[in-house]
Amino acid sequence: MVTLSEQPFGTFENEPVRKFTWTTGSGFSVSAISYGAIVQSIKVPDNNGTISDVVLGFDDLQGYIEKNSPHFGSSIGRCANRIGGASFTIDGVEYQLAKNVGINHLHGGIKGFDQAVWKSTVVGTKVVFSYLSRDGEEGYPGDLVTNVTYQVLDDDSFHVTFQSTTTKKTVINLTNHSYFNLAGHDSGAQELYKHVISINADRITETDSESIPTGKFINVGGTPYDLRIPISFKEVMTKQPDLYDDNFCVTTQGNEGLNFISRVQHPPTGRYLELYSNQPGVQLYTSNFLPSPSDPALVGKDGVGYRRHGAFCLETQVYPDAVHQPNFPTSILVPGDVYKHLVIYKFGSGKNIQPAVVSA
Repeated sequence: MVTLSEQPFGTFENEPVRKFTWTTGSGFSVSAISYGAIVQSIKVPDNNGTISDVVLGFDDLQGYIEKNSPHFGSSIGRCANRIGGASFTIDGVEYQLAKNVGINHLHGGIKGFDQAVWKSTVVGTKVVFSYLSRDGEEGYPGDLVTNVTYQVLDDDSFHVTFQSTTTKKTVINLTNHSYFNLAGHDSGAQELYKHVISINADRITETDSESIPTGKFINVGGTPYDLRIPISFKEVMTKQPDLYDDNFCVTTQGNEGLNFISRVQHPPTGRYLELYSNQPGVQLYTSNFLPSPSDPALVGKDGVGYRRHGAFCLETQVYPDAVHQPNFPTSILVPGDVYKHLVIYKFGSGKNIQPAVVSA
């Protein structure tokens, strides 16, 4: 049985922030806050029943307001990832966006969706977070209404549904930006390297030196991006330490619903994460921009210092900069259509480190 509780989590710009926590019979739990529709905690039992929090974050609201430049747990919008040149053109009209990563645009701009208080509505054991992004906010056209629904099921799976409608043609690419370390959020790069990962993708999008797609694809065979067969992060990342921050093109299974995206396991604890989504891409990111060992750590939950390679992200998405690449799946939403992005995070523990098989 899944239980849902609610409590205060501070105030931002005179608006109360709420924290919601789902718990299952196994002791698995997920906590999310209405500021940024942020996933604040995910606690997972290991093979021995020991429960650890497996996502990076902060203990209080001020941490998310003042220190969350890595976007820990955030709902990212209006457009996740990068837009080259921080501008785009729709129907002959050019829209200028904030240049917040070099000359380019990243994760929705200066004040993205993860820096606003969302309205929250409880429906049974679901929580629906709602946000209205006004026409012109961060340079994007159209009033965009977004609902993000969070639900936890008895099988220790966390279900996320993004839905949006717009009053004008606009660019949209929403995602969740949780940072995972299945050994525990406090265990760092040493345990991250022990994780075994597989990703259901035979191509990645080629990028330039600014991480902007060129429009071409790279076949993963014979490269460090070939994660179709389970492999440890240590085996690939110690040979090429700048890995990973790349969009993997999901190989679909011929259905229009959810596809198997990835499986990651931490063999010493047995904890695993399986990821399913209806999105065409997934960004694998291994926290390359967290502080290096020679720099002061970013202090998070429980006073833990977070550093480079201390966690991984799997951000389901449309391909980056899709608005400039006609051969990519579209990121344009038009009035009358509904953007719908589904993703399931299935957690557990066990001895088997083979990739999951998705059913039709």
